[in-house]
Amino acid sequence: MQNIRKKITVQGQVQGIGFRPHVFRLAAEYNLTGFVYNFTQGVIIEIQGSEENAEKFIQRLKHADKEKPLIKIISMDINNIAAVGDEHYFEIKHSQAKGTVSAEVTADIATCKDCLRELFDKNDFRYRYPFINCTNCGPRYSIIKTIPYDRPNTTMSAFAMCDKCKQQYENVEDRRFHAQPVACPVCGPKIYLCDTKGKIIEDDSNKVISETARLLKEGKIAAIKGLGGFHLACDAENDEMVKQLRLRKMRDDKPFAMMAGSIEKIRRFADVDEKAREILQSIESPIVLLPKKEPNTIARSIATGVNTFGFMLPYTPLHHLIFAEKNINALVMTSGNISDEPLICKDDEAIKKLAEIADVFLMHNREIYRQVDDSVVNIINNEPVLLRRSRGFVPQAFISKISADADIFAAGADLKNTFCFVKKNRLIVSEHIGDMEDASVYKHWLSSIEHLKNLLDVKPSIFVCDLHPNYFSSQYAKKAKKDKLIEVQHHWAHIASVLAEHNIDEKVIGLVADGTGYGTDGAIWGCECLIASLDEFVRFGHLAYYLLAGGDSAAKEAIRPIMGLMKKYNFAVPQEILDEIEPDKEKRFAIQQQIEKNINTVQTSSLGRLFDAASALCGLGSRNNFEAQLPMALEAMANKRVTECYPFELKKENRITIIEIGNMLEDIAADRIGKVAKGVISAKFHNTIAEFFLALARLAKKETAINTVAVSGGVFCNKFLSERLTELLQNDGFNVLSNRLLPANDGGISLGQAIIAARTAKKG
Repeated sequence: MQNIRKKITVQGQVQGIGFRPHVFRLAAEYNLTGFVYNFTQGVIIEIQGSEENAEKFIQRLKHADKEKPLIKIISMDINNIAAVGDEHYFEIKHSQAKGTVSAEVTADIATCKDCLRELFDKNDFRYRYPFINCTNCGPRYSIIKTIPYDRPNTTMSAFAMCDKCKQQYENVEDRRFHAQPVACPVCGPKIYLCDTKGKIIEDDSNKVISETARLLKEGKIAAIKGLGGFHLACDAENDEMVKQLRLRKMRDDKPFAMMAGSIEKIRRFADVDEKAREILQSIESPIVLLPKKEPNTIARSIATGVNTFGFMLPYTPLHHLIFAEKNINALVMTSGNISDEPLICKDDEAIKKLAEIADVFLMHNREIYRQVDDSVVNIINNEPVLLRRSRGFVPQAFISKISADADIFAAGADLKNTFCFVKKNRLIVSEHIGDMEDASVYKHWLSSIEHLKNLLDVKPSIFVCDLHPNYFSSQYAKKAKKDKLIEVQHHWAHIASVLAEHNIDEKVIGLVADGTGYGTDGAIWGCECLIASLDEFVRFGHLAYYLLAGGDSAAKEAIRPIMGLMKKYNFAVPQEILDEIEPDKEKRFAIQQQIEKNINTVQTSSLGRLFDAASALCGLGSRNNFEAQLPMALEAMANKRVTECYPFELKKENRITIIEIGNMLEDIAADRIGKVAKGVISAKFHNTIAEFFLALARLAKKETAINTVAVSGGVFCNKFLSERLTELLQNDGFNVLSNRLLPANDGGISLGQAIIAARTAKKG
């Protein structure tokens, strides 16, 4: 039988996850000769043998994800080439580092079950080794310096493999065959405990773990160096230490994330349904928002004003070892930084900046090349929805039907920033960066751009940014532009992010709600109905404009939107409620004068600020000490059994539909005075928002015949509102699309900007 030979070029997530060993084993199974190797764009395979066996090999390869879920093949280019003589086996060749880089970089992956079993097996030579890993788990993005993903291109290059590790690394039958971070206690990284001056106080691995656990249980705060950076940890059942951590970290009220050793432990404190269990135990191992159980023993100061806890499971061997110690039920595991600053991943910076917060440091000597925060997931409509996309998900690319002719850089927004690179049909969104108003975050943003640009070998000639002239991200893009600058309106980018995520290219009804976005008329938009595609958008409707006084203060102090709305609708909030919200009458008068004389005010249609106003009128507080604190409290209060809503009106002005909510505000104030339960007021408010969005969608459909609705914007991180609106729209026959794989908040803006720029560039 005559042999045939085929050359197969595979692109996608195919490096660092055991793809080449998988190919090797398939070739052996089908008696094929040839070779496989990594290169800068993916993997190249040549196979030779019978046509029947070659075809069976290719079919198995096409469905490789069924056998190895980490494999994500984007494209397979198969060509017949001339057969060669004198070839007797199949081999894995050395990687080639030349050429244009387009290979996918794999995200960091939680410890697999096989490694976990070995970790606690006394007969295994990696027993209790904090860095155990294999091709199915362990560090990837956080340690890689350049592509291809080979050990010399990672921070593991500092550790030479011992004979035992090398034997496994070179054995095709072993699951550590070509596992780049493979190591053991003899040859790999080590952990140690040090004091606040960096002096080592314990370096015996087992004692380090037991001493850390003892100190945590005794009420100490530990800085723990993990996979993508440092965590600040303390006993989650010790309210005094949680308060102390808040004080030292300068983080007043924002909920802390926690880690517990098992699903069973988490269930002591929160409800975990089947979907939540699945997400918690996934290879990404994110923080998952879970309904609180009452009563529970978690410190009250961990998450006040909300009805959820954010929990994650251990995702590194080091975490598993800590939670294997006695009496550790749950730990606060919050980002190792000063509030609002970037996550710290360097040892010297940790000692310098965290010494005033932590009592002790659990360190290791494997360098973290790229800091990566924990990802955060909420469950909305029984589906995981990312609120922060980072560890476990980044830098997995979004694949588009549109292939850009030039490399593109999308700068994103200034809040919850991410940026995005476009290379042909791949859109690579960065990890969560943060809020750019902090100088250290901006500096981190600049270094992150350079890191990802070099890693992906991107040379952007088209730059895209938000319309807002004062955004740092926009100013950077304008200065850095090469051939072309594209400015994209904020809410259009939100809708485009949904289209990019679902990889559709059609006109939709876009419902967008957030706190702030610069509009084409110079006003601050924030509650919009757009008729949008990747080519253009038209503003179909919006919340009626009201005056907002005080610039940045307006996002913190609820009295400011309240007084703007009072002026707009000429209604009076009862004096006792005003005194409760802002007892300083002189300040109230000053804000009133600002509005009357139009000094330092903006016109806005912000739904985020309306949520602040409603929360304060409901009696849930008067200030956002962190973003969306008041709206989160309002959502937590909502009674799901209530289906009634408040009145609203839709009016046409200059061919745009305007939402008027004056009667709703008067009724909220009246309900509050009338001692109506806060949970009822909250639910009626949420229902009103859902109902007027439904009414807008119906009108838009009537005028355009469009039946697909895309929903985006930070307000839709609200589970109650999102589920209620989706239910109403679907019951009305609409096809509803929303963000799932990236946040609905400004963390998704860069993807929307990027896909619009790719479409614009394609048109020329």
